[in-house]
Amino acid sequence: MPIPLPAAAAKSKRIESVDLLRGVVMLIMALDHVRDYFHNDAFLFNPTDLTQTSTALFFTRWITHFCAPVFTFLAGTAACISRSKKSRKELSFFLFTRGLWLVLLEILVITPGWTFNPYAVLILQVIWSIGISMVCLSVLIYLPKRLILCIGIVLIAAHNLLDNVHVAANGLPSFLWSILHEQRFFAAGHLGIFLGYPILPWIGIMATGYCLGGLYAADYDAVKRKKILIYLGLGAVALFILIRAINVYGDPSSWAVQKTPVFTFLSFLNTTKYPPSLLYTLMTIGPAFLFLAFTEKPLNVITAKIAVFGRVPMFYYVVHIYLIHLLAIGAAVINGHKWSDMILTTWVSMSPQLKGYGFSLAVVYIIWIVLLIGLYPLCKWYDAYKRNHREKWWLSYL
Repeated sequence: MPIPLPAAAAKSKRIESVDLLRGVVMLIMALDHVRDYFHNDAFLFNPTDLTQTSTALFFTRWITHFCAPVFTFLAGTAACISRSKKSRKELSFFLFTRGLWLVLLEILVITPGWTFNPYAVLILQVIWSIGISMVCLSVLIYLPKRLILCIGIVLIAAHNLLDNVHVAANGLPSFLWSILHEQRFFAAGHLGIFLGYPILPWIGIMATGYCLGGLYAADYDAVKRKKILIYLGLGAVALFILIRAINVYGDPSSWAVQKTPVFTFLSFLNTTKYPPSLLYTLMTIGPAFLFLAFTEKPLNVITAKIAVFGRVPMFYYVVHIYLIHLLAIGAAVINGHKWSDMILTTWVSMSPQLKGYGFSLAVVYIIWIVLLIGLYPLCKWYDAYKRNHREKWWLSYL
């Protein structure tokens, strides 16, 4: 049943299908982080390791692959949509400053949320990569859109040519190369630096998202937009299937016949996220296009609630990290561990003191659902606050 929008929402002219898609991926993202902090197998093996995983565990991880590329892509789309309200210079300044702010947020707020130990390790993940991509986009927007699109596609499609390029040792050249294209951990005295999201393909994803934003111009025909999104979605999915089937290029890990047909299918889907391969990007962005095509309609009771999360993604992201970690401290005590075992010096699932800790996958899903129910009132309050205080410029950075 469609619900009427309040006057404030009507004035904002937000694209509800974009908010809804962003909300869906934010909800799914929390599942992955709950699994990291609560699932017993998270401390034993990678959930996509086909020699040890189960089908349910594999898809619990696989479905969350959609989150980072969709969120990054939509950040580019939102930048283009805001172009109607800002001059090119104003938009460039906003992207540059917000990008730097996101990098600082990753370092000063988000990493301590993951570890509760800000002096042990610096974890540079999705917020870092979005921030750097925004800084790059602040320069790219001065180019013609067709050229931006070409640059984005080249970065997405050709970066896998660099898969076999490695820079050894622990020095500056290897650190810079890791920033660009190779996930690595570095030791800098007593501080560890984990470069989780090499940025080259993420810049490409955001740049192509920026070019898609033109479809959402106020005078753009909705029927034509839907057709284009369907063609893009089906084309990306078909291209993924074709390139993956050939099994020569597009991902550093080839698929192979497994012990059962189901696990062979899992191998086919098991693409590389760090950095996101061409096939990983096609596999995740293609369905996102189709989602946008078929959800451009008035929100109903359920989708309106999901869209709330999509309108306050940064607030949700920060709060959910701290809440998950606080709950995990209590869970560790219940599980027979010391609370201090959840004060981390590395990523949670790599922490040796937590071996033997954890719960079943069913418990993980229950915790996830409870978490989302608890987060909804907070996100709804903050969404209303943002809508009612549009004069506060700093809210656009949060």
